[in-house]
Amino acid sequence: MSQVRGGTRWKRFAVVMVPSVAATAAIGVGLAQGALAASFAVSGQEFKVSTDSLTGKGFAQYGGVDMGYKNVAEGDEQVLHPVAISAFKDASIRGMCQSVVTDVPLLGKITLKLKAGGGKEAVRATNLYLDVTELDADAEFKNIDIGVAAKNTDDPDIGKGPAVKDKTIMQNGFAQQAEEVTLTGVKQKAWATTAGTFKLSGLSMRLHKGAGSGVECY
Repeated sequence: MSQVRGGTRWKRFAVVMVPSVAATAAIGVGLAQGALAASFAVSGQEFKVSTDSLTGKGFAQYGGVDMGYKNVAEGDEQVLHPVAISAFKDASIRGMCQSVVTDVPLLGKITLKLKAGGGKEAVRATNLYLDVTELDADAEFKNIDIGVAAKNTDDPDIGKGPAVKDKTIMQNGFAQQAEEVTLTGVKQKAWATTAGTFKLSGLSMRLHKGAGSGVECY
C-alpha cells in the first residue's frame, strides 16, 4: 500500500481506476448468472457534470461496472460500461451543472440542463456515488492512501470512504481513499449518480435547443 500523509495536490487529475476488459467480461458473466447483485440499469445516455468546486469528506475511488440499455428509444438489450466510482461520505458542491442531450425526432438535439449551488448555499449530499468515465479537475487530497483494496475502503479499522457501492466492483481491485478531497474546475462524464441525501439549493432546470459548447455544461 502506498501512503501519503498530509496534503497532496494533483494538477489536472484524471480517472485511473477503470477495470480491465477481462475483469469487465468476468463481471458480465457473473451478472448474467445472477451471482452478483447489480444496481439499477442505467439509461443509454451518458451525461456531463461540471462544478466550480467539490469538497468531500470520507473519499474512496475504485473500478466498477454499470449495466445499461443499449438503445435509447426502445428495446431491452443491455451492455456493460466500465466506470470509476468516486464515493464520498459527505460532499459540498458549488456551481454545479448537469446536462444531457437527447436527439428528438423532428426537433433535433435538445439539451436538458440543470444548475444548482450557484448562490450562498452549496449543493450538499451524503453517501454520494459518481460513476464516471472521464474526469478533469485540480485535486487536493488530505491523508491519501493509494493502492488499497476496494473492499477495504469501508473497513471500520482502516477504511475512509462510505460503504462500498455494490458487489459489481472488483473486491480486491485497485482503489484509493482519503480523509478529504477538494476538486476545483471539475468536468466529467458519467453514467449514474446516487446519493443517500441530495439537497439542491437554487435549483434551475431548462430545456435548450441544440447541443455543444454554450448549450451543455461544457
